[in-house]
Amino acid sequence: MIIFKKEGVTLEAITKRNEHTMAQWIGIEFTELGDDYLKARMPVDHRTVQPLHVVNGGAYCALAETVGSMAANLCIDRDKYVALGLDINANHVRSASKGFVHGTAKPLHLGRTTQVWEIRITDDEDKLCCISRLTMSVIEIKNDNRGFNPPKV
Repeated sequence: MIIFKKEGVTLEAITKRNEHTMAQWIGIEFTELGDDYLKARMPVDHRTVQPLHVVNGGAYCALAETVGSMAANLCIDRDKYVALGLDINANHVRSASKGFVHGTAKPLHLGRTTQVWEIRITDDEDKLCCISRLTMSVIEIKNDNRGFNPPKV
């Protein structure tokens, strides 16, 4: 099932949208856009590890929110709506200490005013490291100079 409004959307455009953000700062790269999923990866390095040299739980959450939020916004009419993070939950099940971790966002619910996404984060050997659930609020963009009018992908 095709869920994304991806006409003209490329991985390069998604990456450009994340320039000068935390995602770029910690090295998150978008790697694959499918019909019903979006994938990104994050390096396990000095920017993303904690003192024990394994991925910091907050870095897992940053990857989950980055890939899930981008996926959510690719499902809506961005001329009329924007999806913003409402809640995130993460269970850290395995540590990663080298290479990359890979996040795959897939929808659990795509409603008119809310979306719920599952983000599975695995290591380079495809072992589950973190499972996250991200709830997004879909709000109407107000184009009256008083409302939130974010740039588009």
